[in-house]
Amino acid sequence: MQHEDYIFGTRAVIEAVKSGRRIEKVLIRKGLDNPLFSELFQLIKENEIPFQFVPVEKINRVTRKNHQGVLAFLSAVEFDDIETLLPGLFESGVDPFILILDQVTDVRNFGAIVRTAECGGVQAIVIPEKGMARIGADAVKTSAGAIHSLPVCRVKSLGSVIRFLKDSGLKIVASTEKASTVFTDSEMNVPLAIIMGSEDTGISSSLLKMADEQVRIPLYGKIESLNVSVAAALMIYEAVRQRN
Repeated sequence: MQHEDYIFGTRAVIEAVKSGRRIEKVLIRKGLDNPLFSELFQLIKENEIPFQFVPVEKINRVTRKNHQGVLAFLSAVEFDDIETLLPGLFESGVDPFILILDQVTDVRNFGAIVRTAECGGVQAIVIPEKGMARIGADAVKTSAGAIHSLPVCRVKSLGSVIRFLKDSGLKIVASTEKASTVFTDSEMNVPLAIIMGSEDTGISSSLLKMADEQVRIPLYGKIESLNVSVAAALMIYEAVRQRN
């Protein structure tokens, strides 16, 4: 991890928040309690910055310098608001094409997906605050810079966003090996949001239930699943094929 991806120390993080630095998440040592931390915690809550209380060993794995129990990961991008972005897409006269990522934790997979999504005309990527790959220098590099060209919307609840998208007229298609419908048989030439999950656990069951349609990519070998970035590319370009 590159040093410019994070800052540490209570006062340093306070100043970063006050100056408007883009902070992805703050790690806080469990049990930390002092007046300076109270000031920081108030700022974190006021600015709705994601945070997590963790054992000190987790922070030490990033840096063993005098972090004082506080470490902030910096984001390489400015996050967008899907509820603001979507009406503009409809007003522009195009069918929205959104990609939702659930629990994609590998930064290389995430960067590769962003690169494919940008090339395929996806208009926004929606990710959850928790359980996602960090958007730092490695993600920017893996995406070949595409992450700076494609809106990324980070949200507290993917379920709430899916309900919003459904209410706005988008068809929600979930990619899962558990489905009976083959992905090429799904109608994607419509306002569309595709959900992709992690290789390990796939899409969470609560989100699968919310999808309008579940589809699978056929597999004919002995391996039971595709890499998620490859699966995302197939789903995205099936939508491109139908739209063109």
